[in-house]
Amino acid sequence: MYSLISKLDSSVLSFRIVFLNWQYLLIAGAIAIFFWIAFSVLDQLLFFSPIVIFYLPEDAIVGFILSTVISILLGIVVTMNVYVLKRLKLKLNLTSFFSGSTLSVLSSTCASCSSLGFLLVSIFGATGVAASSFLSNYQTPLRAISVILLIWALSSISYKLTKSCTINQKQ
Repeated sequence: MYSLISKLDSSVLSFRIVFLNWQYLLIAGAIAIFFWIAFSVLDQLLFFSPIVIFYLPEDAIVGFILSTVISILLGIVVTMNVYVLKRLKLKLNLTSFFSGSTLSVLSSTCASCSSLGFLLVSIFGATGVAASSFLSNYQTPLRAISVILLIWALSSISYKLTKSCTINQKQ
């Protein structure tokens, strides 16, 4: 129980360190909005032609909620990684930077519904068909996994950020 509380305290501290600066808050917001728009367009929920329309059918609510959570987490994780790279000169773990974000981008598109499916098929042939059907069949579980990976990346970068602030008292 104590370790959970200390991890929550370190997460709150890392959020305060990074997001008290308004520039990083703007970066996180811009990244989250960019990915929300991209995911909505790729899921065919947001249309720009002939007019801007957002349409959310009942069967797409779970996917929309997951992609919105993924967008917000991507904004937070990428911004915190930028802060760490820019300010602290720490060695960055590439798994915290790319694991959840790559999976979330790949799983956010309905591969058989969008142009990604045609791209996969035309480039990779039968393997592209298999990848397209896998992405379309397991889209929701892949999104849930990407949320978990992004939370793990957030806790990893939060730990790395607060670990750099601790004082070694063993000397």
